[in-house]
Amino acid sequence: MTNALSQLLKTTDAILADGATGTNLFNMGLQSGDAPELWNVNAPDKIRALYQGSVDAGSDLFLTNTFGGTSARLKLHDAQNRVGELNRIGAELGREVADKAGRKVVVAGSVGPTGEIMEPVGALSHAAAVEMFHEQADALKAGGADVLWLETISAPEEFRAAAEAFALADMPWCGTMSFDTAGRTMMGVTSADLAQLVETLPNPPVAFGANCGTGASDILRTVLGFAAQGTERPVISKGNAGIPKYVDGHIHYDGTPELMGQYASMARDAGATIIGGCCGTMPDHLREMRKALDTAPRGSRPTLDQITDALGPFSSASDGTGDDAVAPERRTRRRRRA
Repeated sequence: MTNALSQLLKTTDAILADGATGTNLFNMGLQSGDAPELWNVNAPDKIRALYQGSVDAGSDLFLTNTFGGTSARLKLHDAQNRVGELNRIGAELGREVADKAGRKVVVAGSVGPTGEIMEPVGALSHAAAVEMFHEQADALKAGGADVLWLETISAPEEFRAAAEAFALADMPWCGTMSFDTAGRTMMGVTSADLAQLVETLPNPPVAFGANCGTGASDILRTVLGFAAQGTERPVISKGNAGIPKYVDGHIHYDGTPELMGQYASMARDAGATIIGGCCGTMPDHLREMRKALDTAPRGSRPTLDQITDALGPFSSASDGTGDDAVAPERRTRRRRRA
């Protein structure tokens, strides 16, 4: 299979990815607790609109509505036997939108965490995780995804299992973790740890990086952490649109389109090549990000002070990699990408 993303990386200085899935679908009527993946079959026009919103805003790449598409996650909705159907259709809808865009747009098959804790801490075995990820990957491939996109991962064991599964599916892939606990993932992984992990995999990703987390400032500090490892692999930055706040009965992200535009150009200068948004990021944010990447001159790598001056303070004093960093206790909470 032609790796469309690798071809785009050869010709594009900075690739704009998409924004939020959950935030946009909630605005379309999705209810809390519902499985977005079921909308691939039950409300396909809304999923097409989700994808089209990113394309119209200028994204070069968008993720399919399949984040919770493993059997483990779909089991929560009594849909564990529909992995093939829901993932394939999610990718087919994406292929349909991308192919009529009039320019090259990459369809990335979203693969989120299983929601289970892997051995030796939890009960999920490596073999079972590989099987789950392989089933989902095959379905996304059948639907026409260009590349698989592992995201919001916390544990290195799960990252390795997905990499093995994607090799079995013979698909190129990208992988991101969420660094939301004082610069670490929930399971204690630092930016340096991930940069080193990807180079040990028999089937390394095309690109790697961070998504979600706690805000634009924090994710840029993580990107600087990747760059400090001297990686030559393309880096991904998909940060939230500001900080979530509870307003009038719902979650609102306080990042303005202008702030996200500034974030996008600073992410590029910090070392990221694939830049997008996560929770709270809407098409209006993406338009400003597209504008910034197209018009802002490339600058020097930003300092921590420059990041906080532009985007606001960090959520923690440490990025998890210094001598003063303390590894957080391992937690079992898992969340859906919003």
